[in-house]
Amino acid sequence: MYVKKIAPSLNCGLDLVGEVLYGKWKIRILWFIHQGHLRPGELQRKIPDVTRRVLNVQLKELEDHELVIRTIYPVMPPKVEYHLTDFGKTLIPLISSIGLWGDEHQERLRRVILKQNALLVAEPEDAFEDDTPVHAP
Repeated sequence: MYVKKIAPSLNCGLDLVGEVLYGKWKIRILWFIHQGHLRPGELQRKIPDVTRRVLNVQLKELEDHELVIRTIYPVMPPKVEYHLTDFGKTLIPLISSIGLWGDEHQERLRRVILKQNALLVAEPEDAFEDDTPVHAP
């Protein structure tokens, strides 16, 4: 398991929220669990770009942060479901507001994201590196 090498900065609310929600898929995972997609396979179908490993890692982190609870049913094959905790449910209005903001500004957001992606594709990888020579030890 990955262990962070640098202690997290927990100086303010934004630091705390960032630490708990950091991860490309966590907000969407929470939203889809809220909508009733409780099983890992359902979540993966709703977020097809996420790998099973990354999904499991982010679900485990959400569980560790007490935002979701995992229920394992004693059947064959084993059945696992995730549910929002009461604490996790407090994030839903915020996630909804962020989604509405994205909807309201989707044209502008798409334009700037596509513009940035076009720049990344147009420029070779080494364009981001400076011209300072690197000396091997």
